[in-house]
Amino acid sequence: MWSAGRGRAAGPALLGLLLALSLSGGRAAKTDAGLVTCGSVLKLFNTQHRVRLHSHDIKYGSGSGQQSVTGVEASDDANSYWRIRGDTEGGCPRGSPVRCGQAVRLTHVLTGKNLHTHHFPSPLTNNQEVSAFGEDGEGDDLDLWTVRCSGLHWEREAAVRFQHVGTSVFLSVTGEQYGSPIRGQHEVHGMASASAHNKWKAMEGVFIKPSPEAPGGHDEL
Repeated sequence: MWSAGRGRAAGPALLGLLLALSLSGGRAAKTDAGLVTCGSVLKLFNTQHRVRLHSHDIKYGSGSGQQSVTGVEASDDANSYWRIRGDTEGGCPRGSPVRCGQAVRLTHVLTGKNLHTHHFPSPLTNNQEVSAFGEDGEGDDLDLWTVRCSGLHWEREAAVRFQHVGTSVFLSVTGEQYGSPIRGQHEVHGMASASAHNKWKAMEGVFIKPSPEAPGGHDEL
């Protein structure tokens, strides 16, 4: 049986972010191809199955019982925003471009939990379960994902893969859909091999852009 958590109130900074996204139509500026940077908040789009990475305060009814992670077709769901962060050693300064091969944490904006995987079977396909774990952005070493891309940095227009540091699986979708209470949402899981099922592209969001005037960077909508 699936279970709903108690929920978490959105703080002022988050409310401001969501307002900015709604006023901009949820789109990042397209003045150039651009790079994905540390501290940015974005949605991730699976290019094969055309769903966005999503989470919500609903726990798996099997496996770990942790907060579920799914894929949704809607482009305007606020539960699909993730913040790009470095590891616990602070290796991802705000506004710095994310390097190909760099390990990052993906923190779900509305619940503060990190994208996570571990050796539990996923509910529909018996692949590796992907969950959201931790509190206020702090979880454990199974929250780290390596960005697999070509070139030096993660480009916004390029499809990339996320390979889990601890178990080596790739963040994937293969099309299976849940029934109630999250009817129509797609299972997200870990798969052992790279394929078209695990390609993701940066979509709507707020990107932190490095600036000579402010070494920490500033927001670009």
